[in-house]
Amino acid sequence: MTHTVEDFSDVICPWCFIGKRRLEKAIAAQEHEVRIGWLPFQLDPTMPKEGISRKEYRTAKFGSWERTLELDVRVVAVGDAEGIHFAFDGIERTPNTLDAHRLIWLADKEGVQNAVVEALFRVYFTDGRDIGDRKVLLDVVAEAGLNRHKAEGVLDSDDGLEAIREAHEQARRVGVEGVPFFIVNGK
Repeated sequence: MTHTVEDFSDVICPWCFIGKRRLEKAIAAQEHEVRIGWLPFQLDPTMPKEGISRKEYRTAKFGSWERTLELDVRVVAVGDAEGIHFAFDGIERTPNTLDAHRLIWLADKEGVQNAVVEALFRVYFTDGRDIGDRKVLLDVVAEAGLNRHKAEGVLDSDDGLEAIREAHEQARRVGVEGVPFFIVNGK
């Protein structure tokens, strides 16, 4: 028997990275085959293409930089328990994730989606690399096994945009308001 899990997430959401780790543990603890699909959910679809300074963005979002730092402490503690070593102090920009989601869409077609999602989470949260930067994004997905030429082709076109719109509509229909959000076997 094969189970399916659809995971609405954003690669700049630390709780989504934690959710990925917890999902992997749950899958490892059972005997059935599981197919995971990563669906796009942009935390902020209005983010400028070039992103925003992390300090500026999170201060506006959470009311103060001090509040952001308090929230980060909690995430770091939970992350450590899951084997993720968040390095928020290394993140300078909050990126627009549209292009990352488009490449995750391509990675699904190429059979390397989980590896690409893992790489994007890891380099953003533990290495502080700007995954909104085209060169960084292409380097990361190529290192994760996605064909760089195909990835460039997607970024040079409108490929993947319709799939992201459809996923947004699906998220709205099923009531996704926050991520990670898992749909298991259609429920």
